[in-house]
Amino acid sequence: MDRELGLRERKKLQTRQLIADTARRLFIERGFDAVPVAAIAREADVSEATVFNYFPSKEDLVYQGLEAFETELLATVRDRPSGESIIAAFGRFVLEPRGFLAAGDEAAARLLTQASKMIASSPALLAREQQIYARYTASLAALIADDTNAEVGDLRPLAAAHALMGVHRTLIDFVRCQLTGQAVDRVRIAAEVKARGQQALDLLVAGLGTYGAKSATGSL
Repeated sequence: MDRELGLRERKKLQTRQLIADTARRLFIERGFDAVPVAAIAREADVSEATVFNYFPSKEDLVYQGLEAFETELLATVRDRPSGESIIAAFGRFVLEPRGFLAAGDEAAARLLTQASKMIASSPALLAREQQIYARYTASLAALIADDTNAEVGDLRPLAAAHALMGVHRTLIDFVRCQLTGQAVDRVRIAAEVKARGQQALDLLVAGLGTYGAKSATGSL
């Protein structure tokens, strides 16, 4: 029975991966909005219902790995070493190269570059991405509130979560902008992401109290 369960689960994982790989290839070739779920099902040799059994929406075919990102992010903050601040734990996680910047070879990097451009060109995917960011922010705010024993109505956990997730979102936008040219230098982009991300986090650590305050001469 255990062996049967193991084989069944492996087959489900294989089917899920086949559908996801097929969808990604078609989306990159034709664009997300131009590919109906029925076309993905035909190409993967499964029924349309099977696709939706594994992926509740078409957008989930693109963002299907992000649940793991959220789980790992929250775990990093929750399980940080004694004495480490929330912002330091968050920075340690988001500044770690992943995705395009951590691709094992140039073929994988090109595929991830194409996927990033495909997302940036689809209003539907960008809208779904905003929903995912909002979910991340709410989950992080709840964790911060619990960690700091915040009282009901305390806005600081949510403000902190928005600020931290704002850094993450800005870094994603920065990387996407770097992918618009013909020559893409992953080493340079990774170094800039780390440096610019740390600058942004340092700004949050220092506080925004005097940031942008004008002097008597009108300069910043």
